[in-house]
Amino acid sequence: MRKVFHLLVLSLCLGLSTLSVHASERAQIGWQKIQQGALIVDVRTPQEFSAGHLDNAVNFPLSELDKHFSSIDKDQAIVVYCRSGNRSGIAYDYLVEQGFTQVHNGGGLVEMQSAK
Repeated sequence: MRKVFHLLVLSLCLGLSTLSVHASERAQIGWQKIQQGALIVDVRTPQEFSAGHLDNAVNFPLSELDKHFSSIDKDQAIVVYCRSGNRSGIAYDYLVEQGFTQVHNGGGLVEMQSAK
């Protein structure tokens, strides 16, 4: 949990979670990975998730990633998303740091929905 917090602070301060990829392109790539069987992970709060989410998504809030990913294979294809792409960028950085090899930041919920 402390690592997630430190990644959040570092990413916000340095802008590390910003992707150089055009937003709609990252969402389209996300859908390609989902169609190939990727796990869809919404890293928003449970309240945000209950207000609407992508079909088949699981809610693993950013603050609880260590708990939820402890039993997931590090080679599992994963697409993370949030409201705007910032928290999913932090989740991406965290998961890669933990050794996950097939993680993609799909961006924000509306962005993902628009690209479908």
